[in-house]
Amino acid sequence: MARIRIGRRTPLTLCVIMAFGLSACAGSGGAPLTGEGGGEPQPTAEPAPQPTPEPEDPECTEGVSYDSTFDAVEQIVFDRYGCRNQGCHGQGASAGGLDLSPGNAWANLHDVDSLISSDKRILPGGATRSILYQKLAAATLGDMVPGSAMPVGSEPLTENDLKLVRWWIYGGAPEEGVVADAAPFINGCLPDLEPLTIKPLDKPAAGEGIQIVMPTFDLMPGLEAERCFASYFDVCDDVPEAMKTTNPNLPGREFFIFDTRELRMDPGSHHLILNYSLLDPDQLDHEDFGDFRCKGGAMHGELCEPTDMEFCGEASLCASDFREGFTCAGFGPSVPGAARSFFPIGGAQRAQDYREYPEGVYNALPCRGVLFWNPHTFNLTAIPHQPQARLNNYFADPDNLQYDSRGIFDTSRIFVADNAPFTRETYCHEYVLPQGARLYELTSHTHRHGKRFWIDDPDGNLLYENFIYNDPLTLNFDPPLEYDDADPATRTRHYCSVYNNGLTDEDEPDIELVTRASRVPESARVPGSFGTCEPVACVAGNIGAACDDGVAGNLTGDDAACDSSPGEGDGFCDACNITAGESTENEMFLLLGSFYVVDLD
Repeated sequence: MARIRIGRRTPLTLCVIMAFGLSACAGSGGAPLTGEGGGEPQPTAEPAPQPTPEPEDPECTEGVSYDSTFDAVEQIVFDRYGCRNQGCHGQGASAGGLDLSPGNAWANLHDVDSLISSDKRILPGGATRSILYQKLAAATLGDMVPGSAMPVGSEPLTENDLKLVRWWIYGGAPEEGVVADAAPFINGCLPDLEPLTIKPLDKPAAGEGIQIVMPTFDLMPGLEAERCFASYFDVCDDVPEAMKTTNPNLPGREFFIFDTRELRMDPGSHHLILNYSLLDPDQLDHEDFGDFRCKGGAMHGELCEPTDMEFCGEASLCASDFREGFTCAGFGPSVPGAARSFFPIGGAQRAQDYREYPEGVYNALPCRGVLFWNPHTFNLTAIPHQPQARLNNYFADPDNLQYDSRGIFDTSRIFVADNAPFTRETYCHEYVLPQGARLYELTSHTHRHGKRFWIDDPDGNLLYENFIYNDPLTLNFDPPLEYDDADPATRTRHYCSVYNNGLTDEDEPDIELVTRASRVPESARVPGSFGTCEPVACVAGNIGAACDDGVAGNLTGDDAACDSSPGEGDGFCDACNITAGESTENEMFLLLGSFYVVDLD
């Protein structure tokens, strides 16, 4: 098996870059890592240098060679910070009932209930809801945590080591395989990437909620794709009568009430938007949908009847042909008399998401009908993959329905970023909340060029700040922020984002970060989509030099203008302005959040 060093991703390839440096320290002495059983604080141990063994493969020439991301977590965190010492979580010690000894650690962590919290020891996909991460972050970042911060008796994890744990958990915390997002925080070598399938969300217990499962599809190697396809669902029999309701805007359709929702997708998922279509089920035979076939399971690829929920058998669902391109706009036949034929009912702008509404706040969704699925996924491996996604909605208390939840999804300047290659620019906008609003949640969405997103209040005080584009901070306010003044200026939120189109921290050209014409995925080139760009600057030869060939629409530049000397032939014109679009090579600028409105009369 080849050993590779994995770094920054591009949409179609994994490019080798310098790995983020980790503090080289090994554990000696110490106390429980998760502290589920408490324990007296021990003297702080000084970290020791990390050993650098001989590489196991000619392709791996620097650092330690690891068998998997979890192997790196075990060696870098559990071993170096003393978590497996006697009296802690080593074999025979098991402080707090947790054994982290080799061969036992993963089974004792992964999706296992904590003894000191309602959270799991590790919740696949949910680092901030995992007690292991909470306790490690408490020592490194100073966060609050049940019990004591960990490790006790050793230095806190470096921020890079903590990020390794965070991204491993976000990628599902697999025992085997490589989580690509965690790899830049490993100063070593890893096996080739293979597709990862996260542990599926458990279906809510009867009477507690419903689950909607995305029909899978074949995602070929080296592909980034945004798609739209249709399916039918019916969970009305799973909804107790007390949880059912109606909507005067959609007469004749049954709805259910909920106050908590959760999404879990496989690693390599950028976003999922689940739309409810106003089409009648008998319109699913329209030619716009193409054939309906079973997706997944033993009948994968067989023609199916979309409204027969049992037709495809176990582990398989019936869905239409997919359409490549941006969103589901224009997908399927139109609905006579309707301004729009579908509306979003679920999903998130990231692979894992959990939202719990404040007490008394709820929302309602239909329990049967036609769905339009809009996933944006990657397969950065050399092996075909069938992505998985599940959405859970948990029922609200029917006796405590005070306010309906409303969402912020401000697309008014979604495609504003357009700065030139090898520049940074800041773009800003404003959002006015309605009078009586109670804001209880804020988050953001950009793609990989978005480096800092922040929100200010009217006085210029920082309200929100995020630096991680693919796992943005979700900030909850308890109690919610109140906006009762009649003056709209007091209810205005100013938000901005810095977009870096190809500069290092030292302001040198970064040809891996800059928008590249050659790296815009095929899904941006299909009819009805967008995101292609005209190259105007060089990425090889005379890097940064202008190379626009002056021919609009040909999507190529003047490579000869990039040559380090006339006729050298080493130039490549490929860098573009930041370009609007759906892929991570393109950009977006979105303010997201949730609020409810109280009656001020």
